[in-house]
Amino acid sequence: MKRIILTGGGTAGHVTPNIALLPKLKELGYDIHYIGSYNGIEKELIEPFNIPYYGISSGKLRRYFSWQNFTDPFRVLKGLSETNKLVRQLKPDVIFSKGGFVSVPVVMAGKRNKVPVIIHESDMTPGLANKLAFPSATKVCCNFVETLKQLPEGKAVLTGSPIRQELLSGNKIAALDFCGFTAGKPVILVIGGSLGSVAVNNAVRGALPELLKTFQVIHLCGKGKLDQSLVGTEGYVQFEYIKDELCDIFALADIVISRAGANAICELLALCKPNLLIPLSKNASRGDQILNARSFERQGFSMVLEEEETTKDSLLEAVHKLYDNRATYMDAMRNSGQHDAINTITGLIEEVRLNK
Repeated sequence: MKRIILTGGGTAGHVTPNIALLPKLKELGYDIHYIGSYNGIEKELIEPFNIPYYGISSGKLRRYFSWQNFTDPFRVLKGLSETNKLVRQLKPDVIFSKGGFVSVPVVMAGKRNKVPVIIHESDMTPGLANKLAFPSATKVCCNFVETLKQLPEGKAVLTGSPIRQELLSGNKIAALDFCGFTAGKPVILVIGGSLGSVAVNNAVRGALPELLKTFQVIHLCGKGKLDQSLVGTEGYVQFEYIKDELCDIFALADIVISRAGANAICELLALCKPNLLIPLSKNASRGDQILNARSFERQGFSMVLEEEETTKDSLLEAVHKLYDNRATYMDAMRNSGQHDAINTITGLIEEVRLNK
């Protein structure tokens, strides 16, 4: 039997593309195993799929001072030892890594045991974990044309990002019932990321009275970020996180306000949803979301509003402009040619397995 190890974790964005590959990998006859951290978000997200899950010790390389910077290298070394044992035990034909620091020892153990490794880099500029893993990779997949020149020569492949196929089959009527909305008024979906965004949440809630004159609003605000004072507001619903109903909510949304994480914006591209991106600022990140957003803006897929420039008035102006020009954005996304990532990546997996 063909066997594959999937790895990736730390955030939902390092897990959901792996989940998107599962149906096709099963169709191709793969016995699938997952390596993640002991208690990371990846464990919770993978659990429902009944895939064997193995936790390893994991560290993180921080760009700021923390006492954990002195202890995490030892956790990584322990994770490498644990992964070596797992790889020798499982004898996979191929390893597919979605990134995050938990994936680094898995990729290195793959090379050490002569298992071909495919890495997927979602952002326009590679993250530190993937940079550390590149020398051990057989192939490196990416989402953006701009990324190709930053990847190891001879290894880079433009694939796009795997999108969960169930997102493409939502039911608008089910979403109307779920949210208690009426059918005659357009809907804005607000996505602040898996952890939520204080900046996006505050801007949307500040503009809410004006927004509700024209739109109904579904607000995915993040864990612990519900505003109790807004519960029961007509035309506005808020959720910490949505799982099973997400496909229906996407189907209902006319436009989307979102952070600019690579997986999130690739889902919007696949769904052809006109979107306003508010990327995470450079003050709080390495600036990858800004680069992602500007790439999509250049291609005509998105409008962009910098976090530092996001006010009640700028948000309202951008939302109305986006809605008025939504057909233009939808046409650009439909013509992008970036809608077959699952078959491209699984084809690459088969290729490296056969050539090992």
